[in-house]
Amino acid sequence: MDNKELNTEDFNINNLRKPVLNGETRSINWRKLQLGILKALVEENEDAILEALACDLGKPPTEAFFEIAALKQELSLTSKNLSSWIKAKSVNVPIFLKPGNAMSLNEPLGCVLIIGPWNYPFMLTIHPLISALAAGNTAVVKPSEYAPETSKLIAKLINLYFPKDVVLAFEGDSKFSEQLVKNKFDHIFFTGGSKIGSKIMQSAAKTLTPVTLELGGKNPAIIIKGADIETTARRLIWGKSINAGQTCLAPNHILVEEGLKEGLIKQMKDSIINFYGSEPLESSSLGNLNNRHFERINNLLENARDRNQIIFGGDVDLKRRRVSPTLIDIKSFKDSLLEEDEIFGPLLPIVEIKNLSYALDQIRKYEKPLAIYMFGGSKEDQKILINTTSSGGVCFNDVIIQAGIPELPFGGVGYSGMGSYHGKAGFDNFSHKKSILNRPFWLDLQFRYPPYNIDISLLRKLLS
Repeated sequence: MDNKELNTEDFNINNLRKPVLNGETRSINWRKLQLGILKALVEENEDAILEALACDLGKPPTEAFFEIAALKQELSLTSKNLSSWIKAKSVNVPIFLKPGNAMSLNEPLGCVLIIGPWNYPFMLTIHPLISALAAGNTAVVKPSEYAPETSKLIAKLINLYFPKDVVLAFEGDSKFSEQLVKNKFDHIFFTGGSKIGSKIMQSAAKTLTPVTLELGGKNPAIIIKGADIETTARRLIWGKSINAGQTCLAPNHILVEEGLKEGLIKQMKDSIINFYGSEPLESSSLGNLNNRHFERINNLLENARDRNQIIFGGDVDLKRRRVSPTLIDIKSFKDSLLEEDEIFGPLLPIVEIKNLSYALDQIRKYEKPLAIYMFGGSKEDQKILINTTSSGGVCFNDVIIQAGIPELPFGGVGYSGMGSYHGKAGFDNFSHKKSILNRPFWLDLQFRYPPYNIDISLLRKLLS
């Protein structure tokens, strides 16, 4: 397909909306059939998926397999619970409306558009498709052009496995995405950066199309007294280095309480060496940076080098687009590295703070992040953080792995996104809750009709 022009012969949204409108997609058999197709697509092509991810991002097989494992987990949970999710739910009826009965019913939205990202290009493109199909929708999928091999594979497999009136996949650039969005989809699901998310939302507003935006943010990690420094350091380095730091949930910067900084830095240095050896750029466990963002990350690193801020790391392989995990000393929250929307790379700024209260004050000055992490502290400290900050999620004493809980809704708030998915949250996200009331003819009280003769005081008693 031409990336610059959407060919109506290849795509007519009415062809994908038709199965939904005629009720075909509402049966549990139809939905389970599509989930089965998607499961086969993933399981029968694992080697090809791993190869594409290695080609696009240099992902080690273990990291790449996480993308497959997450999809299998979601498919299993969804298939297991789908019968209960689609059942109509009874709703209590006020006494003055009895003997009627009311219920809410989840119905499909129609044909949805899913636009995937480049950092976890297979998982984060297919994951929302699981929820969309479970909810009885058809879909158009547009993988990211910045992960070209994975994009090519997704388009090939979807168009091979699915009927054309159920799911279609198209490759294309940002201009092609803009043309896609102009179609009146029934929902748009976008994963990516905040700037593009804003453009998607503006375009969708023209056709009053609802959107789910899974974005990112400057996720802070707070380390205060009570933290196990060795374990904390290990988990922080893992979270910042996995996928070469190109993870929306990765800790963006560290806020460490006075007296803990030196010990934390020592343990983080040790963790980097333990994970990747004395020459991290040669490690088979370290991924590559995306071609589009490598120059930006390298420029940030050079600026830190010019200011003598690098504590550890800072090695670069220009040919393979690799940057070693790098610890950077930051003296002020006004530092240019913290002014970035999101670092999205293996650079880890470290700022010393007076206490938790000071850290929370600083966090509230910025846009709401996708996650806030805190290591150490008391139950009361955890309660204070939860009640005085806003973020997509909170994780205590670890990073990133909260996204691995299928039943836990995943999504941002404000600048970090809108809407959520995973498990039941994903099913609800792609469903409309239809309200239904059914009343018999045999009881038809006259006081509701004009001329109104009922006394207001009596009406108050009835309605109370």
